[in-house]
Amino acid sequence: MEIWKEAVFLIILFAANLIQAITGFAGTLLAMPPGMQLLGVDEAKSVLTVLDQLSCLLIVFTGFKHINWKEFAKMAVLMVVGMYAGIKIFEVFPVQQLLTLYGVMILCIAFWKLFGQKAVLTLGSGSSPSGEKKCTLRTAGMVCVILAAGVIHGMFVSGGALLVIYASSALKEKEEFRATMAMLWVTIGCYITGNQIQSGCFDTQAVYLCLAGVVPLAAGIWAGTRLVRRINQETFLRLTYVLLIVSGVVAIV
Repeated sequence: MEIWKEAVFLIILFAANLIQAITGFAGTLLAMPPGMQLLGVDEAKSVLTVLDQLSCLLIVFTGFKHINWKEFAKMAVLMVVGMYAGIKIFEVFPVQQLLTLYGVMILCIAFWKLFGQKAVLTLGSGSSPSGEKKCTLRTAGMVCVILAAGVIHGMFVSGGALLVIYASSALKEKEEFRATMAMLWVTIGCYITGNQIQSGCFDTQAVYLCLAGVVPLAAGIWAGTRLVRRINQETFLRLTYVLLIVSGVVAIV
């Protein structure tokens, strides 16, 4: 592999983890499309999965007591079911078609974050179904969201942005949210990495990039943790959503 591609990938890794440390999501979602263009689909998935597990392990070690085990178990079971389906879909369908679908999904999430949530809040004051019916529809919808996040994670290890839709309503406290989500990514990351090892995705180049990626990963987390206290969170989130749009276009193209 050309040295410049490795250098660009490591820079992207730093930027993605910086954003992840500030916003709590979107790191892998941002890094995956350009990573696949630079390294290839299988190698990018393998490297980013391992490095994401490392970053999440740091959160688990420091916030273990805050893990909500009930919600963790619920999300883990549904995510694994969805991931199994996603892995099978990835094996059957052409990669380019899946990349196009993936890019469209990223664009939908970005535009939803930018515009859709405000529209829902505006319409929320209108008429609504009865309480029992509304609760049933909400439960079914959230189950579908978690399953869909599992499918996306099985294909491109980037289901976090979808899962946040559920997790942000189920995990109210900041420390509970971070610790529970981190534990979830470590657990299902082991499942994905095991499949990748069995499939022979970890060659010498992938192992080298995993080791080399530890430095920009740690630097990104450190810088993001320091910056989060100094910047306007809402402005930075908007910038992140714009970057997601760019990332989605890269995946489609």
